[in-house]
Amino acid sequence: MHLALYKFIQISLIINYVLKKKNFVLLINSQKIYINLDAFYKRVRETEVSYIFISTSNLTQNYGGRMSTTEVLISELVDKHGRTRNSLMPILQGIVQQEKFLSEDAMVNVARELNISAADVFGTASFYTFLDTVPRGKNVIRVCKTISCHMKNKDEIIRSIENALKIKVGETTHDKQYTLLTANCLGWCHKGPVMLINDEVYPELTPESALKIVNEHTHSK
Repeated sequence: MHLALYKFIQISLIINYVLKKKNFVLLINSQKIYINLDAFYKRVRETEVSYIFISTSNLTQNYGGRMSTTEVLISELVDKHGRTRNSLMPILQGIVQQEKFLSEDAMVNVARELNISAADVFGTASFYTFLDTVPRGKNVIRVCKTISCHMKNKDEIIRSIENALKIKVGETTHDKQYTLLTANCLGWCHKGPVMLINDEVYPELTPESALKIVNEHTHSK
């Protein structure tokens, strides 16, 4: 590798360390290499040298190993939204958008990145129903359960979907394609009953139209 590239790598590592970023993403020949900076600088201190020449063959072996896809995602979200307490919600939402739920490891990693307690992260995740903490299907159906939708026969909507997918509320189909849930107000009380499939809102449902939407959604993905 060219000497200028080594110097660029080293300067980049130093900048990221000063900015207190725990992980550094290095792109060489279109290959992403993930470096844990704490492990990298520990090795620098132990060897007591001013410069370390790095090759892609020993990066993952010597400097902390590859990050998991969840850790990479969290690192990217933290870079995007910041490390303040106010960044917690958009970071958690970003994880759910990509991975469909918040794993325990993901929440612990977020707490560490934001320097807040794990209890704070768990508490936030458990308070908001859209921040799932258990694995869900690829497509999450949420039927509004508020009084206005109840008065417009939302139970019939739920029964028709349960029968079609052969699952109950709170369950996921065997092929992991659908999870059926109920939700608090979706903001469409004037056009109930309403359901949400991922981010798409479907108002003024009947049992027949709900099944047609699910079927069309299945074949369009």
